[in-house]
Amino acid sequence: MQANKYIGDEAFSKMLEHYACPTPLSVVKMRFCGAICSPNLKLRPADVISSLWPEGAAPRLETKAEADLFFKFFMGLWDEIFDLVTQNKIKLSSMKESNIMNYCQMRYDEIEQGFVEGFFGGEENLQIPGYLAQIVDSLSELALACQKIGQKGDSTQAVWEAVWHTEQVVEKSIAFIIQNSVLPRIDQLKRQVN
Repeated sequence: MQANKYIGDEAFSKMLEHYACPTPLSVVKMRFCGAICSPNLKLRPADVISSLWPEGAAPRLETKAEADLFFKFFMGLWDEIFDLVTQNKIKLSSMKESNIMNYCQMRYDEIEQGFVEGFFGGEENLQIPGYLAQIVDSLSELALACQKIGQKGDSTQAVWEAVWHTEQVVEKSIAFIIQNSVLPRIDQLKRQVN
């Protein structure tokens, strides 16, 4: 059961805009997912939240009430993603972008800057089993492949099918990580803001 209620995508996107967050909501969601799946148990939600802004550019919260509300909203999304991880129902975001170059760049950001970045949580040398390292490395490779497909600017049906196939492999890889690495230790992964 969620401790904090998620305010919804539209309201959350407006909050990100209000606080001049350069990280799009789709990337925020996947970064939270990666962080929840991370074997780095020292990784705190507050660290992940602050990583959404460039270093030194996180918003100044003027009052305790503003800070409480700010973290309550972020933890509502964190709890929402935690529930999806617990149910192993993580999916890439739905996008209405029809330009292949933009679409593939957004998908790259969601996978690499989102899930993979969240999974490592700033740690360069995470000690993880070999199979897990290979899967996470393959996610980076799939993100890069998607980005390169988009850079060609070719939007034929075959190209879109290649992108959709890549997305399916990404989702299956994340589901495998959750099933085999996260769910067996899900009770250890409940984290607080501080």
